[in-house]
Amino acid sequence: MHIDPRKCVACGNCLAVCPVSAIYIDPVIRRATVNLDECVECYACQNRMSKEDLNPTLVRTIRGFFKLLRIRFDPEPDVCPTSAFAPQQLAWPRSIRQAFSDPCVPHESTGVYGRGTEEVKTNDVTNRVGPGEVGFTVEFGRPAVGARFREVQAVTMALARIGATFEKNNPVTALMPDPTTGAINPEVLDEKVLSAIVEVKTPEAMLPAVLRTVEEVAATLNTVVSVGVAVRCDGDGENRVEKALAGEGYPVFRGKTNLGLGRLSNLDAQATTAGAAGPAGR
Repeated sequence: MHIDPRKCVACGNCLAVCPVSAIYIDPVIRRATVNLDECVECYACQNRMSKEDLNPTLVRTIRGFFKLLRIRFDPEPDVCPTSAFAPQQLAWPRSIRQAFSDPCVPHESTGVYGRGTEEVKTNDVTNRVGPGEVGFTVEFGRPAVGARFREVQAVTMALARIGATFEKNNPVTALMPDPTTGAINPEVLDEKVLSAIVEVKTPEAMLPAVLRTVEEVAATLNTVVSVGVAVRCDGDGENRVEKALAGEGYPVFRGKTNLGLGRLSNLDAQATTAGAAGPAGR
């Protein structure tokens, strides 16, 4: 994102809109400026602010006159009075920032908006996590901190070393030349995004190892790391994983429960799922 210094009147309205505080008033040029290294290209400033087309010279003159008279003038919040934002054409690898940060843009690798993954929320249809398995979502940068892929890679490589399997229909996995190593394309390692989610699954017995691995690596990173755990419940709605989590010192909150009401509309997917499930699963 770029702010046109010819139009900006340094009203400061956009500073609070930026979720990662990448916009500041440059004291030298007296204009709002974007720190491009910190900007995650989420377009929150562009999409969430109302825009007016007032003449910049007129606005600066009025503000200067009020300042001489010591009259405080506060423009309406969340309004850019001169439409100073100027989105730029993003080239690779910077374009990866918008793909993971702008909820209005579908991710190229998955077609899903936002961070590009449905996680295991549709597991009753997709069967990503089967009986005896545990699915993990490791989220980086949320809320409003952001993360660089170098930090994401520190966790993915550690998870790969203990034998975790990465979800193939995940945009972070798509950035790995070889998912068995967990290494991410070096071209994007320094790119910063608003949020990224890594998905892995393991046998239930590996749950403690995954939690400890993420906890150890997260302590060395300059971002926020959150872990979600997904598992299939038995016929009574119970599972062994909750007790295992409590044993590792993690409080358990059932954030979402899928009731198995999903319906496959794709005939090929239906055939695949039916074949995998067998007669008992139909």
